[in-house]
Amino acid sequence: MPTPTDTAVELLARLSDETERLDRIDKYLRGEHDGPYTPRKASREYKILAQRSVTNLLPLVVNGLAQSLYVDGYRSGDTDEPASAWRHWQHNGLDARQSAIHRAALSYGRAYVVVVPGKDAEGAEAVPTVRGYSPRRMIAAYADDDDEWPEYAVRWASATVEGKSGRRVWFYDDETVHVFTSTSADGGDLAPEDSYEHGAGVTPVVEFRHLPDLEGRALGEVEPLIALQDRANQSTFDLLVAQTFSSFKIRTVSGMAPKFDDDGNPVPLPVDAARLLMATDPDTKFSQLDETDLRPLLDSIDAAVRHMAVVSQTPPSDLLGQLVNLSAEAITAARDGANRRRAETQAVFGECWEKVLRLCELVLGGDADTSAQVSWRDMEGRSLAQIADALGKLAQTLEVPVEALWPRIPGVTQTDIEAWQRMRATDRAADPLSKLADHVNQTAGGDGGLDNVINAADVAASAATGAASG
Repeated sequence: MPTPTDTAVELLARLSDETERLDRIDKYLRGEHDGPYTPRKASREYKILAQRSVTNLLPLVVNGLAQSLYVDGYRSGDTDEPASAWRHWQHNGLDARQSAIHRAALSYGRAYVVVVPGKDAEGAEAVPTVRGYSPRRMIAAYADDDDEWPEYAVRWASATVEGKSGRRVWFYDDETVHVFTSTSADGGDLAPEDSYEHGAGVTPVVEFRHLPDLEGRALGEVEPLIALQDRANQSTFDLLVAQTFSSFKIRTVSGMAPKFDDDGNPVPLPVDAARLLMATDPDTKFSQLDETDLRPLLDSIDAAVRHMAVVSQTPPSDLLGQLVNLSAEAITAARDGANRRRAETQAVFGECWEKVLRLCELVLGGDADTSAQVSWRDMEGRSLAQIADALGKLAQTLEVPVEALWPRIPGVTQTDIEAWQRMRATDRAADPLSKLADHVNQTAGGDGGLDNVINAADVAASAATGAASG
């Protein structure tokens, strides 16, 4: 049976095989693109234009989707109350950390979240520690592609080992976290450093997959768009070359032998007071070459960007900035593809976050609430007046409980809702009529039957009359 060390070395080798592909994605995200085609003996001016031709659109594609993904609540499906595991979210600062995890999964196709035992700031209460990691530093292995939890996982980080640049490696299985050190860049000489049990009963790693399929593959947003990004860069380079060397009229002369000075340099043509070229040779002819029309090159760039918007289902306004003077219906139609793409991503990532919060409970030795669900913040660009009007009609016309509509208010978090619920409970406790209503409800359910209900109603009416006259 393979030891943890053997399995960790094997997984590190598999991660190394993915390094070239993931590093290329990372470079394109940071604007380090493959250069456009240039002549074999390109001059310094050409090389400068090639550097300036890079217009990095890929971060816009990733950010457009990532900025619409914000988890802001976690509620139990049985009671519709905030689930207790939400405290782990707040303790680990996942309001801020979730964006980096989403961006990594969107960019590379995968990202990882690890849940291990930890302690709070005072060190008194054991609480789980939740951290996200890039697929460039972590990999998970499954016994079957359809398994919910990985069989093993390994991650690494740069560290100084024995005074040398090395690695620290963490290996996870369903019982233990093993920590190794290595003095080599590939982690081939792992030496045990520490180990501890995590108590989750499963490998405490959740893999965030973007656009997963049934064969275990996950495709990020960046890799399919690299060819389109190169096309846009090439078109931009061609535009800059034309703009630099042929965007102005060129005057030509023929039938005149050039003259040189004593140093062998050509002598400029004489120009008279009217700024006309002069030549003494009667066979000399002057003419003019028109400038290059830049509009086809500009259209070529726009076409490449539009193709990128179509392939990635990104709204044209995010890439082209040309969505103006359109009706609300036209804007909604233009964003329909992006909305469907966001809904699919929320469904996949939402399940991943639910697994993360269930892991938090398992690490503490509790029972995981499989009915609880995360809620996503509404990022649609609607006015607050429209939303308030719609929610008010739902409450009045359809008699939907007001508390059930609070989560649908844009920008309202679960923490806000919990605060409102406490305020309402405090106000209700201080209101004598609310106390009386509670008494009526309790009496109606007692052994007195209908007589008790009628008596309680009479008492309530008398109290209301007295309160009004007072």
